[in-house]
Amino acid sequence: MSLPPTFPVTDPFVRRTWRLGSGAAFYLQASIVVAFLAASSAPTPLYAVYQGEWGFSPITTTMVFGIYALAVLAALLTVGSLSDHIGRRPVLLGAIVLQVVAMVVMTTAGGVPELMIARVVQGLSTGAAVGAVGAGMLDLDNVKGTIANAIAPMTGTATGALASGLLVQFLPAPTHLVYLTLLAVFILQGIGVALMRETSTPKPGALASLRPRFGVPKAARGPLLVAAPVLVAVWALAGLYGSVIPAVIRSVVGSDSLLLGGLALFALAGSGAVSVLLLRKAAPGRVMLLGTVALIVGVGLTLLAVDHNSATGFFIGTVIAGVGFGGGFQGAIRTIVPLAAPHERSGLLSTIYVLSYLAMGLPAVIGGFLVVHGGGLLPTTREYGIAVMALGALALLGLAIPRRGTVTAESVVVSGSVPAPPKVAVREAEYARR
Repeated sequence: MSLPPTFPVTDPFVRRTWRLGSGAAFYLQASIVVAFLAASSAPTPLYAVYQGEWGFSPITTTMVFGIYALAVLAALLTVGSLSDHIGRRPVLLGAIVLQVVAMVVMTTAGGVPELMIARVVQGLSTGAAVGAVGAGMLDLDNVKGTIANAIAPMTGTATGALASGLLVQFLPAPTHLVYLTLLAVFILQGIGVALMRETSTPKPGALASLRPRFGVPKAARGPLLVAAPVLVAVWALAGLYGSVIPAVIRSVVGSDSLLLGGLALFALAGSGAVSVLLLRKAAPGRVMLLGTVALIVGVGLTLLAVDHNSATGFFIGTVIAGVGFGGGFQGAIRTIVPLAAPHERSGLLSTIYVLSYLAMGLPAVIGGFLVVHGGGLLPTTREYGIAVMALGALALLGLAIPRRGTVTAESVVVSGSVPAPPKVAVREAEYARR
């Protein structure tokens, strides 16, 4: 049971100023994660519209997607911990302002350059906000914050893809209405953040925190090597669904419906979110194993469905692959991160984020290149899927091979193999169980 947060107040005027309660502030920050990730997936159903209006190739589609992933990565590695030094509210307000700018640029975009600029701004905003809002929710409620941090991003991705698909398919002005709706949401959230209490005490070192930190503690090296194929596979799959799959599913169904692309990403991310929620109390190793198996089976079924033009089989395979996405990523994170001491965790997470976002962005761009200069859309999708399955099989092999001397999250307290004070070790074990 977490203790209620305390907020130091030094200015008498602040005492008389109305502020959001801790419960409202928590759900506001959770909604920010959902809205930011929804905005990131909102363009997915629109790529076909842009391609028809501006006449660009699939390479451009994947570049627009990939540049967003790289911008998120850049922000995570530089300003990801800035809120620890200057407070949560300033970082969140700045990130919301950037999202507003991105929505305005997307609404008025007349070509690919504007779209690329908007995606860069959007990626920087999302990367900056994720750390601040994640820490802010943990400030308010450690248990609920841990669950929300795991579920909200996938929920946002799923919601954005589906809502955007519905708006684009059934309402007018498809390249404007989605972004104007999100713009209104961000303005309201900005007002809410302005009314929040600050939950973090500012501390020196803001400039130093902007320097990217990489590092893998000795205890985490073996588990990271085993989990690396899982991380690359699940995020490469997410990149495929965010860029190329909308065109694939329209080919499978034989329809030009823009809703289909959003439905495909919704099925993947939505089932991933549900799996994170249902498996949150299971042992991390078992979760990663289950996720890897589901990933291989789901991608295999999806490829078979594409070959046989089966829409039903495609969505069944996608849902199973989504379980693999959520379970594989959650299991990997919960296996690796508890093995780092608190002062090592930032560098370890930076390494994991680099691996994950590169895996999401770069293969998608390569896939777009192969669609144009290789065998076409469906053969490239097949080769991409086989590569994902091969990575999953490699991960299964790593999980099956006994490893001497490997420290597990559960052994942190039992054997004391990670040098840490008792309270830290207990906290790490509790985190692993969650």
